[in-house]
Amino acid sequence: MQPSHPKILIIGAGPTGLGAAHRLQQLGHDDWMLFEQSGEAGGLARSVTDEHGFTWDIGGHVQFSHYKRFDNLMDAALGPDGWLHHERESWVRILGVWAPYPFQNNIHRLPETERQRCIEGLRRAAQRCAPQDGYANFGELIDDCFGEGVAALFMRPYNFKVWAYPPEQLGVNWLGERVAHPELEKIERSLQTGEDNVSWGPNNTFRFPRHGGTGAVWRAVAQGLPQEKLRFNCPVAGIDADKKIVRLENGEEHPYDWLISSMPLDLLIEKARLESLAPHAARLRCSAVHITGIALKGQPGPQVNGKCWMYFPESNCPFYRVTVFSNYSPNNVPDIERYWSLMTEVSESPAKSVDVARVEEDVIQGALNAGLIESRDQVHHTWSIRVGHGYPTPTLGRDEALNELLPALEHRGILSRGRFGAWRYEVSNQDHCMMQGVEAVHRILYGTPELTVWFPNIVNNPHPAFSRDWI
Repeated sequence: MQPSHPKILIIGAGPTGLGAAHRLQQLGHDDWMLFEQSGEAGGLARSVTDEHGFTWDIGGHVQFSHYKRFDNLMDAALGPDGWLHHERESWVRILGVWAPYPFQNNIHRLPETERQRCIEGLRRAAQRCAPQDGYANFGELIDDCFGEGVAALFMRPYNFKVWAYPPEQLGVNWLGERVAHPELEKIERSLQTGEDNVSWGPNNTFRFPRHGGTGAVWRAVAQGLPQEKLRFNCPVAGIDADKKIVRLENGEEHPYDWLISSMPLDLLIEKARLESLAPHAARLRCSAVHITGIALKGQPGPQVNGKCWMYFPESNCPFYRVTVFSNYSPNNVPDIERYWSLMTEVSESPAKSVDVARVEEDVIQGALNAGLIESRDQVHHTWSIRVGHGYPTPTLGRDEALNELLPALEHRGILSRGRFGAWRYEVSNQDHCMMQGVEAVHRILYGTPELTVWFPNIVNNPHPAFSRDWI
């Protein structure tokens, strides 16, 4: 029987754990404690300032939202003067030209031969493209809905570079607002007028902290919580799911009635020694990400000045995405008059190997090949980190595994939530993860359903009758 005032433990001080803690504090429920293995808040949304004064994020994060509750927390965390607001400038570098993202809606930018190949394929695809759930895998959908030209030039090479798995190994349930389906009428019109199609997507406007990178947000949220309830540098050694005890590496044991965990789901199953669930956890796949910051002298050239982030499907560079990080905030570099910065991302998996010793060198050469920089003499220094759990890959069989794992854990008093706790890429942005923590608290205290983790399409594509205030 559920205690009237349950003791709740939280693992992880990223957006999910802090979202849960913040909501518990709001509700006046004081019987909780949070454990974080590192020395700071933020998780995968933390930031690092290197020894030269350059700030880097752990990946290409931007702040946009599906929830009013998240907006309110962001406003309170940094205040009205703590944010810079941007209109998205995202581009694809391909065949020596720049095309606005989504690529498939802007093929008018391509050279004539490739442009004709793409539009012919798109016209044929428009006659046969079926509803999303009619496809066995993402590769089938790409070929059927995007046509041979767009598939060969962009969709297949880019998606392998970002996911580090072939599209045939990916499902289709994650797509939602993540992939823009071609709009043939718009494409035909742009071929006639030369007009760009750039407004697609939920992040066409976004905001970014004025100081401290994305991590500044979550440090501020953590600082607003009772400090005696936040335990940093406390890695979890094991979990006794039967006795409901968390054991820390320092030897402490902490009982709980409910556990909200944002550690990677596969590691949670391992630490809890739930052998019966291990075969389901073994079906989950993820990719690692090598993030390399390139600190640069001088000023950005016209090819990148003003851009936010850029996609790279071609093999002449190892990265799938590059962020002009100094454009997000001038304070991401020590002196914006003298320096600027690029942040690159390279994926790795068993299906896509990376020569770790050469990552930084390959990234610099890729930046030269792609025309992002003109000379190695511009490079002041590089900074890099490898994130083992980078992308929760939506492979075939993922949903079946999660439908076994998550309810079985909840039956044991464990809610595994967050980017890798729930392993659902389609609801793994910062706003989604924070709300997974909030909704986990509501589930425990009030028994209410969790929309974000179980109904991604509802939160990502709400009915027009609903306001974002509804959740």
